[in-house]
Amino acid sequence: MTEKKIPLAGVDVVQLLGFNDANLQMLEERFDANLTVRGDQLMIQGSQFEIGKIEKVVSELIYMLNKNGTLNPNDIDTVIDLVAVNGFTPDLPSETKPEESDTAILYTKTGIIKPRTQGQKLYIQQIRKNDIVFAIGPAGTGKTYLAVAMAVAALKNRDVTRIILARPAVEAGESLGFLPGDFREKIDPYLRPLYDALDDMLSAEKMRGYIEKRIVEIVPLAYMRGRTLHNAFVILDEAQNATAMQMKMFLTRLGTNSRAIITGDVTQIDLPTKTTSGLVQIQEILKKIQGVTFCYFDKNDVVRHRLVKDIIDAYERYHTNGMGDGKISGGN
Repeated sequence: MTEKKIPLAGVDVVQLLGFNDANLQMLEERFDANLTVRGDQLMIQGSQFEIGKIEKVVSELIYMLNKNGTLNPNDIDTVIDLVAVNGFTPDLPSETKPEESDTAILYTKTGIIKPRTQGQKLYIQQIRKNDIVFAIGPAGTGKTYLAVAMAVAALKNRDVTRIILARPAVEAGESLGFLPGDFREKIDPYLRPLYDALDDMLSAEKMRGYIEKRIVEIVPLAYMRGRTLHNAFVILDEAQNATAMQMKMFLTRLGTNSRAIITGDVTQIDLPTKTTSGLVQIQEILKKIQGVTFCYFDKNDVVRHRLVKDIIDAYERYHTNGMGDGKISGGN
């Protein structure tokens, strides 16, 4: 008798297990093994031979679930028959093979979301260990995208019951008053990057349902005032544009069984010159608080177009050479 753990992080566990764990019971009936779910892991007890077959079934079901968004009893029967009766090994894409599942954050219909650089791996480790994580670094390092993936995974794993995504609505070269439309239409461009991240991770139908039921909220930072958020995964994006008072307000919204990720780039502050950035100040205020951690990214963590890293390098050289006074100069 041996035991095997299959990570289910980022998998829609409710769909995978079925109503009242019907799919899990079906697996136990067809294989000589005991199966239980603890948190985001499926525990299998049995012989190595039986465990191997169940691993193949579960891997294929996860692939089908992420591709189609649902499973039905016929899917379960078909996969079990192929593995248990015919000894068929499903031809799984490399993203879903068990040996890579430890690094998985979220399975989607287009593949798997996982950390790609050493800095990103450390970031995910800290999110799993701490209730409040600050991610500070340049554009393109995956700070926000991975945070949203962790939030969606926590929702699917039933670790939280809702996701709150917030951004400061700070004017960067264009006044809200001159933009067309009502307030919601004016504010939407500030929140669009958060919608874009969710679009990659949830089907349009599921995201629409989550938003209608307020399971997922995407709001301007100012809308957080006066709220207490229990059982929630809360993300503050572009936090360099939160004032010191707004940062305090945001951090004190957390209720029981909630966690927060705060992301930002302190080189891209759009606040008025004499206004202190809450993200800059908070690094000194919370540096010794247990359960709070700061993750710093650099150009080596950039995962966008290869030129993004070169652009960051160019700006660093520009400022290092004393040219960062906002004036246009030639000769460099």
